[in-house]
Amino acid sequence: MRKNARFKIISYFCGVMNKQYFIISLKKEVFVSCFLIGLFFLEGGNCYASEQQVLRGTIEVPSDHNTVRGRVIDIYGEPLIGATIRERGGASGTVTDIDGKFFLSVPDSAVLQVSFVGYKTVEVNVAGRNVLEIRLQEDAVMLEHVIVTALGLEKDEATLAYSVQKIKGEELNRVKEVNMIAALAGKAAGVQINKNSSGMGGSAKVSLRGIRSVSGDNQPLYVIDGVPMSNTSSEQAYSAIGGTANAGNRDGGDGISNLNPEDVESISILKGAPAAALYGSMAANGVILITTKKGNSAGQRNINFSTGLTFEKAFSMPKMQNRYGVSDVVDSWGEKENLMAYDNLDDFFRTGLTSMTSVSISYGNENLQTYFSYANTYGKGVVEGNRLVKHNFNFRETANFFNNKLTVDANVNAMYQKGNNRTTSGGYYMNPLVGLYHFPRGGVEGGKDFNYYKDNYQVLNTGRNIMDQNWYKTSGTDMEQNPYWLINKVPNEDTRYRTLINLSVKYQINDYFSIQARGSADYIVDKDNTRMYAGTSPILCGMNAAGTGTNGRYSYNEQSELSTYGDVLFTYQQQFENFSFNASVGGSINDYNGNGTGFDSYPGTLSIPNVFTMQNVTLNAGSLSDWKKHTQSQSVFFTGQIGLKDQLFLDVTARNDWTSTLAYTKYKNKGFFYPSVGLTWLLNETLKLPSWISLGKIRGAWSQVGNGLDTYLSNPLNTITKNGSISFNTTSPFDELKPEKTTSLEFGTEWRFFDSRLEFDFTYYKTNTKNQLFTLPAPSGSEYNTYYVNAGDIQNSGIEIMMNATPVMTNSFRWKTGVNFATNKNEAKALAGEALGYFQFSGGESNNVWSRLEVGGSFGDFYGTTFERDDNGKIKFGDDGLPLVNKSDPKKLGNSNPDFNLGWSNTLTWKDFSLYFLIDGRFGGKVMSLTEADLDQQGVSKATGDARDRGYVMLEGHKISGEQAIQDFYNLVGGRAGVTEYYTYSATNIRLRELSIGYNLPQAWLTKIGVIKSAQISLVGRNLFFFKNNAPYDPDGMLSTSNRLQGVDVFGMPTNRSIGFNLKVNF
Repeated sequence: MRKNARFKIISYFCGVMNKQYFIISLKKEVFVSCFLIGLFFLEGGNCYASEQQVLRGTIEVPSDHNTVRGRVIDIYGEPLIGATIRERGGASGTVTDIDGKFFLSVPDSAVLQVSFVGYKTVEVNVAGRNVLEIRLQEDAVMLEHVIVTALGLEKDEATLAYSVQKIKGEELNRVKEVNMIAALAGKAAGVQINKNSSGMGGSAKVSLRGIRSVSGDNQPLYVIDGVPMSNTSSEQAYSAIGGTANAGNRDGGDGISNLNPEDVESISILKGAPAAALYGSMAANGVILITTKKGNSAGQRNINFSTGLTFEKAFSMPKMQNRYGVSDVVDSWGEKENLMAYDNLDDFFRTGLTSMTSVSISYGNENLQTYFSYANTYGKGVVEGNRLVKHNFNFRETANFFNNKLTVDANVNAMYQKGNNRTTSGGYYMNPLVGLYHFPRGGVEGGKDFNYYKDNYQVLNTGRNIMDQNWYKTSGTDMEQNPYWLINKVPNEDTRYRTLINLSVKYQINDYFSIQARGSADYIVDKDNTRMYAGTSPILCGMNAAGTGTNGRYSYNEQSELSTYGDVLFTYQQQFENFSFNASVGGSINDYNGNGTGFDSYPGTLSIPNVFTMQNVTLNAGSLSDWKKHTQSQSVFFTGQIGLKDQLFLDVTARNDWTSTLAYTKYKNKGFFYPSVGLTWLLNETLKLPSWISLGKIRGAWSQVGNGLDTYLSNPLNTITKNGSISFNTTSPFDELKPEKTTSLEFGTEWRFFDSRLEFDFTYYKTNTKNQLFTLPAPSGSEYNTYYVNAGDIQNSGIEIMMNATPVMTNSFRWKTGVNFATNKNEAKALAGEALGYFQFSGGESNNVWSRLEVGGSFGDFYGTTFERDDNGKIKFGDDGLPLVNKSDPKKLGNSNPDFNLGWSNTLTWKDFSLYFLIDGRFGGKVMSLTEADLDQQGVSKATGDARDRGYVMLEGHKISGEQAIQDFYNLVGGRAGVTEYYTYSATNIRLRELSIGYNLPQAWLTKIGVIKSAQISLVGRNLFFFKNNAPYDPDGMLSTSNRLQGVDVFGMPTNRSIGFNLKVNF
């Protein structure tokens, strides 16, 4: 495998920033970054001085010593990060930096030993030279394609019977994302990533090879350094209207967003069940393995500083008209006027700012390695008042004893995060975008424009002597409120404290046997509160006893989780003359304890207006919650591989899981067994292939994995209500309950040509997920109202293609390019028989959109109201000239999933300059915009203005003419109860997802400074523009990361365009 080592941070800087805002932002918001830089340079000088003092104090430096500077590269010219350079017979040593560069003080006659994992060690005579370029060759004997697989086991990639894709940590930091997993979008075949439409710091939906579960979790398992990690999400997106108890669809981010991306060494994506089978009931949706950085062993301290500052601007916003003003019913269907071209959207969305700064220190020797890092993230969202602050601390210590036989690795990762005034991810309730978009163009009666309501969002209510909301509407205020009231007088805050501790002890008994024990504890505390001041819609806050309005609403929630994990792994491996054998056997235990409590004054209200304390909540009028959950799973597992003459490799894994969620079933003692088997044939080792073929491989694998169940399904519990009464369970106990089971088949081939300058991977897969969990109505006269059943069969099949090439490679210029392609077909082969015609995901019914799954259909199918059509498919029209509408029988309108995804990345380097860009395309599929439907009915959209200018609307060749007819048409098809067929669009979009331009400061400059080993500055950009997008919003955004309302936009936050710079310095 080529060691693709250069870390390039690139971007494109476009758009014009307000100069005054830029200066103020830098002064106020980047203070932490500047402070760290100042401290860092001061400390850096001290560190350097002390380092030199240690070296010179330990070794007397003769006059014939000089400083040798050099660069270590592979045969393709790629720099090797972390290569070790030692003086033979001496104590001097160092490691290469991010550009493969090093400097070392040694005698003129010294011999340097240069080594790197997977490459042949070489010795280089200094011979008085000051500059060296050292080229290492791959070692055919060693495992040059080492990759991390399930349970953290390292294997030769060439022998694997399944597809694994490795992403280097640099890919996550080239253009920084607050949620690092979103940075993988477009970079891996078969990996689809969608961000929640809640803006900065929101959750991400990650699907590997399609969606499999109707009622279970569809997110992959995340594993850090071999230990599973909780990916708890605080998303509360339930409907197109808005959230839990009408409080708005909100999202506080997911667990993976808590990590510092600068701590990540690499990511291995186990997309298929065969690759993930060792994780059993946790692996149904694939696994993402994260390997973190550790201290170096070269005896030299390395200090890395990285900072990134980006500016965000909302784009892909609705297009508005500025020609027709307010009407008698206070919408924008009034007369044509000479309106000011005032853009209240541009005024509302400010320029956001995100600063991400990280400092890491790595040092050690062969026996003890230390790694420490601190990262600070500060963000101001594009909506006023929205802020995010995050602090990450990471400390890792690795120690070797008894001639490296015993290795102890300990890691502590602590995180604190605070979010203020997170915007909703969509829906009507508590969403400032509804009032922002609805406001009549040009203002309302009395000359009150949008700026008036911005400056006067609250007025004195003299009758109550409190400030009240000021808005042009007096009815329907639950759906639409003053945007500036919502962002100032409905504040919300969430905090997360997280500590993750890992410990690993490994003992190498002899050359063949080793034993390893690992343990982890992951403790999370989440708190959130929302305060709605008196004046907020009484429908959403509750009416006071006097009937004069609301006194406000207060909600508070707090929960904690403790996940502990432990495993023991016994490994044997030996190479014989004609075959090789390696095997691991072990067991694990995974324990989860969670509890939470909270209250909400709604549907009651506060006793005293605007006093937000628990004591002020009307007793038993609101909602109370208090819950506890404890689950445990235990497992034993085995994995083994037999290799024949380095040509054929047979892989076998087996795992049996027992879980407490099956405690009341007949399977509680037996558990469930998950096997897999795979076969790999290396053609280049068996057949006499042309010399320009470096690798030829055919592989195939079969496996079965499960999907864990939620608690209390086999024996549902009764609950206690807020007034002390018992609410009895209405669902029948289910002692036949089984977890979902996914059977997977995978075939593939991999080829490398011209010393791996051209690489090609192809994979075909098919998975069938059975034992889906459905809730069905019980027969009349039954003791319970509903009952569970395991049934159904969800199939996913597709192909993945990856191609990488280095078309040009000279001493000063190199061009690398890569293409990844993936297509997935999802189909419900069966559901629950005749008892269930279709499965409906709740959430959009009141807006004439339904998310359904039928036999023969797919996840992502959405249904809606349509035009009536004749036998030839032509729309029928009534006597009034308007189309006839069918609202009683919803029809399938499309599917939100693409037909295929395509990503194309390019890296060009010339001397010290680098250019990188990623073009990402999603082709096919449909999406729906209920935002556009609503704006059409209000008459504010550009489409309605253009239609009035033309004098008609053209609907499939039929003209609807006249101003009143145009308004009647949009009142018919638009709005919440309109014809959703009309607002269905192609989801195809092609974008410039990442672009960056980087420059490495010349070594001649750095030599004069004396402290800095390497420095790189780059301009960066994300989501700069679309090459193609037919939808009126960004189809990547999602109202929810669950299965409901996929591909449906309901006043979701617009996507941000990010532009800024990165700075990376190595001391």
